[in-house]
Amino acid sequence: MKANTASRTAQYMALFRALETNRPSGKRLFTDPYAVSFLTSGFKFITQLSVIPFIRSLVYRIIRKRIPGALSSGVARTRYIDELLQQAVRNGVKQVIILGAGYDTRALRLGFLRALPVIEIDHPSTARLKQERVKRSLGRLPENVRYIQTDFNDRSLEQLAVEQQIDRTLPTVFIWEGVTNYLTADAVAATFSFMQQFARGSYVIFTYVDEKIIRYPAAFFGGEKLLEDLKQIEENWTFGLEPFLTRRYLDNFNMDLLEDYSAGEYRSHYLPERSEKGYEFYRVAFAVKR
Repeated sequence: MKANTASRTAQYMALFRALETNRPSGKRLFTDPYAVSFLTSGFKFITQLSVIPFIRSLVYRIIRKRIPGALSSGVARTRYIDELLQQAVRNGVKQVIILGAGYDTRALRLGFLRALPVIEIDHPSTARLKQERVKRSLGRLPENVRYIQTDFNDRSLEQLAVEQQIDRTLPTVFIWEGVTNYLTADAVAATFSFMQQFARGSYVIFTYVDEKIIRYPAAFFGGEKLLEDLKQIEENWTFGLEPFLTRRYLDNFNMDLLEDYSAGEYRSHYLPERSEKGYEFYRVAFAVKR
């Protein structure tokens, strides 16, 4: 993945969260007052205008036409991962590690994380910008959050854990969102091998794409256009899993699959009144280290 890819991806997800936050209080899935601080001036202007219902509808139509299903999938996924994270915390994890953190704001907006150490690991170009924006919003960096900058081409996660004294004896919950589809199979396996080194009862919440979207994009609504658009900006997807084999894949790393739902499934659960087609190939999985 290119050095600036995470920043671009993170920008769109921040836009989706900011738009969701501007929905009426009884209709939004979550509130993320920090998302807007990561947006470009153009996206900030769009977000500000989105409080006007007809402008919001227009913005949604434009996004749906360009990337069918991405916005509703993205906000439903955010809420779903929030709830899986809370479940892991209730089950006794002692630290949170966010891999490829991008502009994830969970450490800022989820009250149940404030008593836990949170480690965010990301590429320096994204991590530096994020810290600047967090300082601007809060006036300081949160005391319970460590921001670790690394280029994974230069060092492995094992080396990083030793250098940064990351405690692998603690039950840990990993969030690995929006990353695996840009990696090689070897890189994905190496990351799961690293997570396998943590204490029994650790959890991983990760996203992946159905492998069929890479082999046969026409199998999914909007798939051909999406992959062509990604090709044009040199952000090709390189990894996916066949959903019926995910349980067996995780078994290789001493992990038990607890949940595994497609965007269509978690979107229909959280947004039944905003149902639409698109992005069904994207999935969220939840597993525990045995």
